[in-house]
Amino acid sequence: MSALKEEDILRLVREDDWMTGILRTVQTLNLPDWWVCAGFVRAKIWDTRHGYGERTALPDVDVIYFDPGDDSEGREKELEDLLTGLHSGVPWSVKNQVRMHHINHNPPHASARDAMSKFPETATALGLTLSDENGLVLYAPWGVEDAVNGVIRPTPFFREDPDRLRIYRNRLLKKNWKRHWERLTILDG
Repeated sequence: MSALKEEDILRLVREDDWMTGILRTVQTLNLPDWWVCAGFVRAKIWDTRHGYGERTALPDVDVIYFDPGDDSEGREKELEDLLTGLHSGVPWSVKNQVRMHHINHNPPHASARDAMSKFPETATALGLTLSDENGLVLYAPWGVEDAVNGVIRPTPFFREDPDRLRIYRNRLLKKNWKRHWERLTILDG
């Protein structure tokens, strides 16, 4: 398959009933600045590039949002329970990016998009949302090229700091993505 472009990724998602169902389910919560991101998008691209006919099981479906009005972890758990009630069998993970800088010991995020730009890998810094004006929206702060080409490298935010670079390297070991997607290229930093 030739290199995918943003419009190809959007087409693949639109044609995937499971993915569009996930997005529509999250949309019903009316969360501010919400996105379904990371592996949800990345795995679709990598499965397509590897010619897999079946979806790779995800350890979780990451939903992020940005709500300065309620930064409690309890609210995130309530939202996960709501999503499970609406769409069972999905390993939901919901995180308000307003509070995540405390967890990760980073500067505060300005938005969910800002938080995505600070994800560990460029190929993971991807998100999808549904907009009333534009329909399906893909956000890729570092572009889609690394995800499409199967290149794993740290985002500039992780590359610029030795402690974060260690976190990136530890993630690579833990995730072991090449076990499933053998044509990936992993860059140390």
